[in-house]
Amino acid sequence: MKIVLTGGGTGGHFYPLIAIAQSIADIADAENLASPRIYYFSTSPYNEELLFENNITYRNVPAGKLRLYFSLKNITDVFKTIWGIAVALKNLFDVYPDVVMGKGGYASFPTVVAAWILRIPIIIHESDSAPGRVNLIVGKYFATRIALSWQEAAAYFPQQQHKIAHTGQPIRNGIRYPQSDGAHEYLELESNIPIVLILGGSQGAQIINETVISSLPTLLNDYQIIHQTGAQHIASIEQTAQGIIADHPHKNRYRPFAYLNDLAMSMSAGIANLVVSRAGSTIFEIAHWGVPSIVVPFDVSNNDHNRKNAYNYARAGAAVVIEERNMLPHVLTEEIIRILSDQNLQSRMHDRAQAFFVPNAEHIIAQEIINLALPHEQ
Repeated sequence: MKIVLTGGGTGGHFYPLIAIAQSIADIADAENLASPRIYYFSTSPYNEELLFENNITYRNVPAGKLRLYFSLKNITDVFKTIWGIAVALKNLFDVYPDVVMGKGGYASFPTVVAAWILRIPIIIHESDSAPGRVNLIVGKYFATRIALSWQEAAAYFPQQQHKIAHTGQPIRNGIRYPQSDGAHEYLELESNIPIVLILGGSQGAQIINETVISSLPTLLNDYQIIHQTGAQHIASIEQTAQGIIADHPHKNRYRPFAYLNDLAMSMSAGIANLVVSRAGSTIFEIAHWGVPSIVVPFDVSNNDHNRKNAYNYARAGAAVVIEERNMLPHVLTEEIIRILSDQNLQSRMHDRAQAFFVPNAEHIIAQEIINLALPHEQ
């Protein structure tokens, strides 16, 4: 059994594919199937260590990004995408997988088009409540199955309802279960002070980073801050924070990290009282953890999907939304204090977060991949 995974070069595309790959391996082992051979086709390997750990072979497939605004780069990227389809055709013909799993993003487009040409079954998964351009096209014209994290996304595929399943969001093994034992010691935090976990995504988020840094003098009086800044921001954030809180009596309560690995993330989730995050697929991880949250959507995103995600989640009662234009130090500080000063509110947000989460998405999708792959293999 051979399976190709493909997605854009972001954590929101890559990590759910890892979760699905892990479940494919688990199911194959439980059902005494031959060990599946899994490949990842994209413009970059994103995280070579995780690919290696999960026995996934990477193959490069170039792709161009089609912008919605006029740009001469669109012309170049059209040819890059056409070349990418040719490369994907060659790679797929060499591998000839039994199924292709697409996560969306421009980097996945050449591979899913090539799979359609070769009549290889295609499953896609959409993490947003308003689908991205690639998944919208692939879902309508190429996909054999469509898995959705948000029930609201089904409205974008009116003619494909028979192909759709509301599976929820795949979550990889390493961060699925929060850990509290030893977390304070591991993260070098005090055991009796509330903790706010700041997540700007794998690349960080400048507006969140800047607002958090400006809020530190007030927040550190009563709270500890775990701050994932993104690798490209860590040096400037540490330098700025050092200047702002150098004389603060509780400066050690601020713990910046370029990136939280699986152990650090699961431990942060296990002891966090509140999460501040973007409104991408991280919402589902937060919901699974049952931690109250403040979500900050992008002002501009494709089909306004980030804002739709944020407000759909907030309507569930699990989070509050702060728009980017309102993301000011005093607004963020007041919301953090308001939530963490109200135990009843925290309890309600915890319960509604866990009620919102749809479990076992990675297993459901993996099982359907195997169901499609086995007949195709024969």
